[in-house]
Amino acid sequence: MTIEIIEEGLHTTIQDQGRLGYQSYGFSVSGPMDEFAAKMANILVNNDTDEALIEMSFIGPTIKFHQHAIIAITGGNMSANLNDRPIPLAQPIQVKKGDILQFRTVKTGGFGYMAIKGGLDIPEILGSQSTVVRAEVEGVLRGKLAVGDMISFSHSYKTENQLHWGITPALFNYIEQPAKVIRYLEGPQYDWFESDTFEQTKWTASTRSNRMGYLLEGNPIKKRKDQQLLTEATSFGSIQVPPNGQPIILMADGQPTGGYPKIGQVARVDLSKVSQLRPGQPFRFQKITVDEAIILLQCRDRLIRTIQRFCQEKWGGIKLWQE
Repeated sequence: MTIEIIEEGLHTTIQDQGRLGYQSYGFSVSGPMDEFAAKMANILVNNDTDEALIEMSFIGPTIKFHQHAIIAITGGNMSANLNDRPIPLAQPIQVKKGDILQFRTVKTGGFGYMAIKGGLDIPEILGSQSTVVRAEVEGVLRGKLAVGDMISFSHSYKTENQLHWGITPALFNYIEQPAKVIRYLEGPQYDWFESDTFEQTKWTASTRSNRMGYLLEGNPIKKRKDQQLLTEATSFGSIQVPPNGQPIILMADGQPTGGYPKIGQVARVDLSKVSQLRPGQPFRFQKITVDEAIILLQCRDRLIRTIQRFCQEKWGGIKLWQE
């Protein structure tokens, strides 16, 4: 049971929730750029939230299905067409053997996700099915997916039930917001910088941004202290300030350590919002406390569990055939 890449996207990869426990060996955690959208795609097809899926960046691929499948697409709107007919986001879709699924240039945000019911059947590398960047490995985890790549999935499902249900598009409003506020926590070197400039500036992401880091453009941040920093641990969302004063937000494939001082750390609940920033789209930073960040994350986790229960109940009433 496979799908075949017949046209490449700009940067299409396989991601699960990341490769944990190997940063000390120099491996990035990786995983999806938009954790929330990725989890929603898996929940819609009743997968575990950490199941591997397809992540698409800015321009999506064209995919041929060599067996029946049930899929869900979330995240940025890439104008998905199944056999030249538009299909909706955020609901389960039945796909038949021989069908062609085509994605185009993203209209909103930057990253889209496609989950397949039952998950992907590919080997793990160091406990994860996330693509291993900057490493010499073989197979579909070697880097971005290319024409001719065949990706196996675990089960072929079909149903006679109508799958005319899904989740509200309002859950993804954070992708379409024209002006965004990104909440952050003080970093370990916060007092080295003039934080007023940091929060008052309208920042934009450079076109040179990628899964490793978003290079920001705006009024340079001035240092209060001219100190040197030894290399220390970083994480997804670390906000580094290099000598030119233009911050860098480390993203999913960011390096495990870094020598630039860190003015802040993006609140985890807003990492999805950051990931969907488009080049040139303005946003501001807003400082919050650790307690506030925890409450926001707890609220989002409760929302995810509620949606998961709803989808599990819907799937409980659907008769499936497995091939």
